[in-house]
Amino acid sequence: MTHLLLISGSTRAGSTNTAALRTVASLVSDDVTTTLYDGLVALPAFVPGDQEPPVAVTELRRTVEDADALLFCTPEYAGSIPGSLKNLLEWLIGSGELNGKPVAWLSVAAPGRGEGARETLETVLGYVDANLLTSACARIPVTRDAVTTDGIIVDPQVTAALRDMLTRFTQAIDGN
Repeated sequence: MTHLLLISGSTRAGSTNTAALRTVASLVSDDVTTTLYDGLVALPAFVPGDQEPPVAVTELRRTVEDADALLFCTPEYAGSIPGSLKNLLEWLIGSGELNGKPVAWLSVAAPGRGEGARETLETVLGYVDANLLTSACARIPVTRDAVTTDGIIVDPQVTAALRDMLTRFTQAIDGN
């Protein structure tokens, strides 16, 4: 059984990024489980040093360690990833949970947008020696009106594209 950790870089309640990940979770096959990480807002600011990590950080590290692979979906803020997502990644730099871990990204940004977030995310993931599965990374634009009040995407073209990305992702994980 493959376990995927889904991490949204958005803290907004109506986020299309989080909706895309919820939809991915609804599309997995019976041999895949998912966890949508919901602790982004609760993470304290990263402070380098040898201090004992806060409970929220210990839980994050355990959750990442327990996952077989991670899928990131993040908006772009000011030409980069949101500070809250960068903070999450900084908590994982020295502890090693991402070393060699298969990861991919999903961008739901409108065409021509989101490139700074993708570049920054790839840079940080490379720095921590995560295994970026580029064949599984995808750009699938999602508009706010494609998201239901339940936070799921029901547009058949979008869900078909998400299903295709998920298939490529699980195949790439199995190929590792």
